Amino acid sequence: MSAPTSTSWRSAPRAAIVGLSTRADDADSLLRARAAGLPRRRVDLESAIAVRPQVVVRYWGGDPRLVAALEARGVRVVTIDEAADFAGVRANIRKVAQALAQPARGEALVRDMDGRLARARGAWGGDSVLYLTPSGVTAGPGTLVDATLAAAGLTNAETRPGYQTVSLEGLALDPPKRVVLGFFDSFQAAGDAWGPGRHRVLKRVARERAVASLPGATLSCPFWGAAEAAEILAAAAPSRGSR
Repeated sequence: MSAPTSTSWRSAPRAAIVGLSTRADDADSLLRARAAGLPRRRVDLESAIAVRPQVVVRYWGGDPRLVAALEARGVRVVTIDEAADFAGVRANIRKVAQALAQPARGEALVRDMDGRLARARGAWGGDSVLYLTPSGVTAGPGTLVDATLAAAGLTNAETRPGYQTVSLEGLALDPPKRVVLGFFDSFQAAGDAWGPGRHRVLKRVARERAVASLPGATLSCPFWGAAEAAEILAAAAPSRGSR
């Protein structure tokens, strides 16, 4: 979903996909199983024009001059925008669905996402939680992670806007009551001998205070995976009487 050389979207017929990102089968790709058997393309002009795409869907990556060069050759380039909430995700789905002449399938994705959000709504009853990644980064207001926590009825303990670094000293002296982990599955697969995720303080907090661990594949793009993450959080909520 993140490659400038891809015509891929969940609603696109497989026969119409002439190339995917080389990262399409990475651990943090939600659709990696569907990517099996489809060609991978490097993010460069030569690779793109060789397969003559009509539409290119991109999120990030690639030289901005590549986009201009593709458009100069008559290729329609559709860029997935950053989204800080689910309204932004809906807009992304509809924009790409329109570009691929699949508006009905786009609306089906939106309905599926909204159904997931409805099932997750209010599950935690406002309990406070800190989002935590192996890199020691958290997410505050103005991020899709914050919207995902709220969708499951959680209150974000991080009040600073955007993405922020967590203090290991703060975690040691005043650990949060609850944490939600993100990307710990892909972190374990990739490994990082020098990252904060290997520090004993962060590892202890993750082990003792985690109420849920969200797969990186649900968090890697501003897309419907965030609603799946909200469902995971809702499923982990205790009954009201046991809080």
